[in-house]
Amino acid sequence: MLRTVLTGAAVLALDLFTKYLVQSRMAPHQSIPVIRGFFHITYVYNPGAAFGMLAHWRWFFVATALAVIAGILVYSRRPEVRQGLLPYALGMVMGGAAGNMVDRLRYGTVVDFLDFFWGRWHFPVFNVADTFIVTGVGLVLLVSFLEERRRGESR
Repeated sequence: MLRTVLTGAAVLALDLFTKYLVQSRMAPHQSIPVIRGFFHITYVYNPGAAFGMLAHWRWFFVATALAVIAGILVYSRRPEVRQGLLPYALGMVMGGAAGNMVDRLRYGTVVDFLDFFWGRWHFPVFNVADTFIVTGVGLVLLVSFLEERRRGESR
């Protein structure tokens, strides 16, 4: 459980720090090219979930984040969760959920700034918390798949 909590705390700190840097150095909707035609730092607010879905459902997202964090804390106490990548993956999800929850509690919306695009294709702007949530969920799925495969081979 300690690895999960420490990973979550590190992700939360990194997320809040990067958002602080953007907010303290940029105006809302300002965009700074990092790699022209591909990646900009663009300071925007997102009142919803991915792609702006469920905009202005602030308390739903706060409650969901609290449930995710509580669930991870309870689940991470299980002995089989204390090894391999799983504690870190769960910590990534927990820290990301906490980072976006802090934004929703402070501002009623989430600060996003990672802006990728290619020609006319534009991926929704996101943040460090989102990156860790997606990576953490992906790792949880990978670990689960590999564990199922290992169990199947041992039968």
